[in-house]
Amino acid sequence: MQGTVATFDAESHTGTLLLDDGSELAFPADAFHRSGLRLLRLGQRVVIHTTGEGTVEQLRLPGIAPG
Repeated sequence: MQGTVATFDAESHTGTLLLDDGSELAFPADAFHRSGLRLLRLGQRVVIHTTGEGTVEQLRLPGIAPG
């Protein structure tokens, strides 16, 4: 699944994503930390990996192989 960064707090490393279907999905700091990224910018496209319950577990940049 892909989405766009709608909000990102650089201090708490949490934020929200705007999914392609127009819905919003929050992500926790753990999901950001698993991404290996140092920063996200508003409007940036990301690939979203979720658990079976729909919780975001990792973000990554499109076209970049998972680590």
